Amino acid sequence: MDPSCAPAIPATVVRVSDEATAEAGQQIRVYLLDDHEMIRRGIRDLLESEGDIVVVGESESAAEATRRIPALRPDVAILDGRLPDGSGIDVCRDVRSQDPTIKALILTSYDDDDALFSAIMAGAAGYVLKQVRGNDLLDIVRRVAAGQSTLDPSVTAQVLDRIRSGPPVNKELESLTEQEGRILDLIGQGLTNRQIARELHLAEKTVKNYVSSLLAKLGMSSRTQAAIYAVKNVNAPRPGG
Repeated sequence: MDPSCAPAIPATVVRVSDEATAEAGQQIRVYLLDDHEMIRRGIRDLLESEGDIVVVGESESAAEATRRIPALRPDVAILDGRLPDGSGIDVCRDVRSQDPTIKALILTSYDDDDALFSAIMAGAAGYVLKQVRGNDLLDIVRRVAAGQSTLDPSVTAQVLDRIRSGPPVNKELESLTEQEGRILDLIGQGLTNRQIARELHLAEKTVKNYVSSLLAKLGMSSRTQAAIYAVKNVNAPRPGG
């Protein structure tokens, strides 16, 4: 999604040193992670315009943030969802494994169910799109600092259901028999019909029939298509595994 609705970017920004923030009293201490400097400046200016929030550090890489956040011990770490060297979700997981008192807020341009699931599993207190209004972001930071989760309870319930039931099953794969699933898996590993026949103790002609059947069910015309599909989708158990 287009992050153009992110908080307005100021022409200049006042930076507060770590020494100055040590005397900030009850101010909410925030760390910013985003690989775009102008976005960091805009968010910093927005947060510090209120008086009760101070930015104690910032970085553009996941590696630097993972190293600095535990040392600075902010109340809230605002983490970009996607970065050139990783993700804010990875940083959240790593930081909270060292210090679970640090709250994390994932700020992203992407409305991604899998990323939301990963963020919740990593211990994030919030998952917010960059289209968020400035006042709403301020409110979310304050709520997260106070120990509240900003995640929709219905979303959290869906995640718990997913944990209990496992990932959703691909409907196309459901149409395959167990043997066809094994053969598709082996196709994805690059085995020929002859090699698959030896692996499964079948006649090569039988394997060819299985391959024709599974291709028809998947709406495919070649083994190459099936191999690519298998690599992306199949988790069938290996024979003997």
